[in-house]
Amino acid sequence: MAVYEIVFSPTGGTKKVSAFFTKSFCQDSTYIDLSRKDIDFSAFLFNSEDICIVSVPSYGGRVPDIAVSRLMQLNGNNAKAVLIVAYGNRAYEDTFLELQDVMENRGFICIAAIAAVAEHSIMRQFATGRPDSQDEKELASFAARVRSKIEQEGIHESLKLPGNRPYRIYNGVPLKPNAGKSCQKCGVCASECPAGAIPDDNPSVTDTGKCISCMRCISVCTQNARSLNKAMLAASSIKLKKACSGHKNNELFI
Repeated sequence: MAVYEIVFSPTGGTKKVSAFFTKSFCQDSTYIDLSRKDIDFSAFLFNSEDICIVSVPSYGGRVPDIAVSRLMQLNGNNAKAVLIVAYGNRAYEDTFLELQDVMENRGFICIAAIAAVAEHSIMRQFATGRPDSQDEKELASFAARVRSKIEQEGIHESLKLPGNRPYRIYNGVPLKPNAGKSCQKCGVCASECPAGAIPDDNPSVTDTGKCISCMRCISVCTQNARSLNKAMLAASSIKLKKACSGHKNNELFI
């Protein structure tokens, strides 16, 4: 049995959730980074003995389009899949159902799913610091339960997950990072952008048509030269305050 940790995590929150779960689930795994635009994901080979831990963030209640396009390159060959959705303390809506549909379409058998709260990637005041030490303990307990299911059951019934079809419409958010005067055009943001929205030959600009507002460029900029429009960010924070406030719990579907 081989375990693969397949993750789309532009700013690290989803990766942290996945790492907490995976390190408790097994001692050794292969990491596949869905944020990389230079990888041929169809080259990975899976079989029915393999377990794939697939972790994505929820963007407006959906799986990010880029993550979907890269997951669609995989060939499951009846490998088992554990689905993890990280969300910024608001809601995950149709993310699970969409992710399950994608994975089953590619030949994976979905056996368990986890909803985990992570610090909001745009408005960091929501779910600040999560996943935290308590989340780590809970994700470890989830890992033990999933492991037990795999070891004890030979046949897995179809996993029933929350969500609706057709999926909710998500057209992205208007918040797009821009480079300021301190940008030295080093190109780190361009090389790290999952969407290819920053030109290699002119990294001080952003192709807003391609940008998915994942905030990767802000998180990797060594000069803190990239930022969002402060007035728009403040307005969005006020709009989401009620929905994103409070303490939401992690969930296991098994």
